[in-house]
Amino acid sequence: MSISLGISRAIECKLNNKDVSKVVYTITVDQSGHGNFTKIQDAISSIPSGNDQWIRIHARQGIYLEKVFIPHDKPCILLEGESRKLTTITWSEHERTDTSATFSSFPDNFVAKSITFQQDYDEQITRVDAEKQITPAVAARIYGDKSAFYQCGFIGFQDTLWDVEKRHYFQSCYIEGAVDFIFGGGQSFYENCLINVTTGLLPPQVSAGYLTAQGRQSSIDPSGFVFKKCTIFGTGRVFLGRAYGPYSRVIFDQAALNTDVAPQGWYAWMYPSHV
Repeated sequence: MSISLGISRAIECKLNNKDVSKVVYTITVDQSGHGNFTKIQDAISSIPSGNDQWIRIHARQGIYLEKVFIPHDKPCILLEGESRKLTTITWSEHERTDTSATFSSFPDNFVAKSITFQQDYDEQITRVDAEKQITPAVAARIYGDKSAFYQCGFIGFQDTLWDVEKRHYFQSCYIEGAVDFIFGGGQSFYENCLINVTTGLLPPQVSAGYLTAQGRQSSIDPSGFVFKKCTIFGTGRVFLGRAYGPYSRVIFDQAALNTDVAPQGWYAWMYPSHV
């Protein structure tokens, strides 16, 4: 799908109507050296501050071992892989959710397509020592308004996808994790996504996982997560969410719950009086 079908009516970025995807130009990233750059971060760094036209970064097939950061002053970027199974950005870091993320995007008007963002830290732990404590380790954190993700992957264990704030759209994405693995204060819509619960891979003392931790702070806060026609599957028991804020809001609409959902459905966590 060309980006013109999903975003062109709701952005301020300049389009190229002579190109089927509407981008002004394309930067190619190829680890073998047959592109403009071999690292995705170098391609981002080459884009001028204050950019106001759609630029595509096309990352060819490969596993990119790097930490990728898009600053506030570089909007209008389309980051595109060859498919979520063929193009992956991966990193291994933990604890500080504000600094450990494999991928961070701050600007408005950002689009990603056909690429996977992976946080490998907890996966390495479970491979080596299943009894070791799992810790927050973020695969992607998204701040900017009007950010959209099409056919992307997000892989981690705890705090996989930090949907921080503002309006985001996720279509036909794959999201994997066990504890609070979609969390934050975003005003976000998830459509036709595959959500893989991996609680069954955690140490035996962990009795259940948590799919969401939504952080709505007041009754007038517009944030919330909506999951429409998504499929939830996997191993181990999971709560659909726990309250990360006093007014947490999560809606599952026409979802296929093909996993062991805790009978209570939701966990009040720090806000039992709000149940």
